[in-house]
Amino acid sequence: MTRAEKALRDIDTAGAPAVILIKPQLGENIGMAARAMLNCGLTDMRLVAPRDGWPNDSATNAASGALVVLENARVFATTTEAVADLNLVFASTARGRDMTKPVVTPRKAATEMHEAWAASASRAGILLGPEAKGLHNDDVALADAVMTAPLNPGFSSLNLAQAVLLFGYEWYQASIETVEREVPISPQTRPATKEELVGFFEHLERELDNCGFLHVKEKRPSMVRNLRNMFQRAELTEQEVRSLRGVVSGLATGRGGSGSGNHD
Repeated sequence: MTRAEKALRDIDTAGAPAVILIKPQLGENIGMAARAMLNCGLTDMRLVAPRDGWPNDSATNAASGALVVLENARVFATTTEAVADLNLVFASTARGRDMTKPVVTPRKAATEMHEAWAASASRAGILLGPEAKGLHNDDVALADAVMTAPLNPGFSSLNLAQAVLLFGYEWYQASIETVEREVPISPQTRPATKEELVGFFEHLERELDNCGFLHVKEKRPSMVRNLRNMFQRAELTEQEVRSLRGVVSGLATGRGGSGSGNHD
């Protein structure tokens, strides 16, 4: 399996948008944009009149292995030709334009692209202009909407690869069921059962009663609930519950308490 094949092994590129770089000036920026694209499972790069021609050795060196994007990049003479087969186009720009067009965030653009593909297999793309000046108004006029990232209004300048990565990230996140948090559990243990948790809660509360911590009768129910909620959020393992019960017993024994409760 080649490096390119490995890079795309678990990626579904069906419906993925085209990234259209209009008159890019530096090969290095094209290469870094290709790297950002492949990070996010995007492979359809289209170049409109690159200043230094194509192919470009500087782009290859800057791509850090994202050669599958560069090798399949297509060159067009005009923006009109580059978007001819697309159904939905967004123009990436940080500047306001005197045009009546919807303005969306990269997240919204990514969502709309996914929905368009799912509904009617509509192909989409984003336009990004030259490094120095950005998109020309004639290019923006070809787009269905303007895509603008909500950044610091006092400084919202992005380089080409940053702009590609910002959009690509939103596209990729909308493509997968994102795991917001994953905590691997050791094979030597397992998640604690509710029975084990309740046993720990009762053990802890018994010793807190013994030491007088829960002596205020009116406050005891809410304090107990707060303690239980706190430990419930911790998503304890069976081993951690046993360790905590050992801690409670150790503290109780050290101060002359009962040290009651079964634990290892």
